Amino acid sequence: MAQEDIFKKVISHCKEYGFVFPSSDIYDGLAAVYDYGQNGVELKNNIKQYWWQSMVLMHENIVGIDSAIFMHPTIWKASGHVDAFNDPLIDNRDSKKRYRADVLIEDQLAKYDEKINKEVAKAAKRFGDSFDEQKYRETSPRVQETLIKRDALHERFAAAMNANDLAELRQIILDEEIVCPISGTRNWTDVRQFNLMFKTEVGSTAEGASTIYLRPETAQGIFVNYLNVQKTAHMKLPFGIAQIGKAFRNEIVARQFIFRMREFEQMEMQFFIKPGTELDWFKVWKKTRMAWHQNLGFGAENYRFHDHDKLAHYANAATDIEFNMPFGFKEVEGIHSRTNFDLSQHEKYSGRSIKYFDPDINESYTPYVIETSIGVDRMFLSVMCHCFCEEKLENGETRTVLRLPAALAPVKLAVMPLVKKNGLPEKAREIIDDLKFHFNCQYDEKDSIGKRYRRQDAIGTPYCVTVDFDSLNDDSVTLRMRDTMEQKRVKISELRGIIEDNVTITSLLKKLPRD
Repeated sequence: MAQEDIFKKVISHCKEYGFVFPSSDIYDGLAAVYDYGQNGVELKNNIKQYWWQSMVLMHENIVGIDSAIFMHPTIWKASGHVDAFNDPLIDNRDSKKRYRADVLIEDQLAKYDEKINKEVAKAAKRFGDSFDEQKYRETSPRVQETLIKRDALHERFAAAMNANDLAELRQIILDEEIVCPISGTRNWTDVRQFNLMFKTEVGSTAEGASTIYLRPETAQGIFVNYLNVQKTAHMKLPFGIAQIGKAFRNEIVARQFIFRMREFEQMEMQFFIKPGTELDWFKVWKKTRMAWHQNLGFGAENYRFHDHDKLAHYANAATDIEFNMPFGFKEVEGIHSRTNFDLSQHEKYSGRSIKYFDPDINESYTPYVIETSIGVDRMFLSVMCHCFCEEKLENGETRTVLRLPAALAPVKLAVMPLVKKNGLPEKAREIIDDLKFHFNCQYDEKDSIGKRYRRQDAIGTPYCVTVDFDSLNDDSVTLRMRDTMEQKRVKISELRGIIEDNVTITSLLKKLPRD
């Protein structure tokens, strides 16, 4: 099945099973805005808990905050967002569709990479076990020809982005013969910059209202509070501040379901360090964050680092962790060495000293910062895309199953009476009432037992329990495992121990590598 078709099935599955709904659905929706349903919010919360506990619980020198969405407007002037938070946009005159120029070029680079990988895959199939991939990449004329084109484009693109050369970006699009996916034409406008921040007003009267912004990122709330946290928590460098919160960007080219939205959620940690140590810490957090992702068991081959050619104005090193989505490798997390730019700017614009006094050297200085920032919604999408599976069974039927890590599953256990009579529902309720304090359980009595199993498979429930007539006599139930569909008889008293060990966030955290 084509990757595009898989993605469409994932989107459909999200709505059908209560994971994600279009916002304002009964009014035909609102573009690039989505609501999380009953199962989606549980999965999302579990992802956030996995991240939060891996930061705050597992590190003695990292604490959390929750800063306001509305912030003093000068903050965004100091951070550079008012003047520089722009996307380069280009329109196709025939389709009347607008695109990010940089994304069009990045997609073209991805096509070159895909072409190379296809050549390598064909060669690997042809040569079998004797295949030397590295040697083939270095010696194959076809691969080298494509690689030269790819590298030339990459160099040209990086130079244009670093110079903010909008005319050159347009010329690259023309030279590469990039077409509009809708019209199929190359009738492009000039490239223009578009600021992404949402403006609003605050005040008791229209005449006296002040312009403020919905925050486009959560990081600034950490920066302006860093000294408050440091002093009240008696933190010594190095230390970190973590936050989970909503951010807002007026994405003109919102696309790919929840991958790029106007209202989204971020999980960010800013790690404050002594100047001169930033590149060492940058390496540490690259390793740490990749291990966090790979700990979910989705395969190391589905992740990669993408080091930035164009660095943001505040950074001296930056990389993305990309995940292999159905539409290619895409960013799910960014790691930046932000130097002392943000803190220095806020000190300048506020007129207040926010330097850190280092008792070890008896000096005050402005700390440097390593940032790790992960999009909750993108993380959610990567989990759904990887775990969605349609598999053929031995009887010829097809089942749809979400092979979610048990700790992330919205429902950990479904309890089902075999029939809705003769005391079986009551027995099932007893089990629910006992276990619901320990993990999320669901009672299910509608339809045949087979249909109920399929329904639970589709939402990713790792365990199902069936209460039958024997259960009333021997206090045993049938425990079914989602992935293998294996069934075994277990004592009701043993259920909590069997299930809890595998479905808690703690079970994930224990698998993380420890320094």
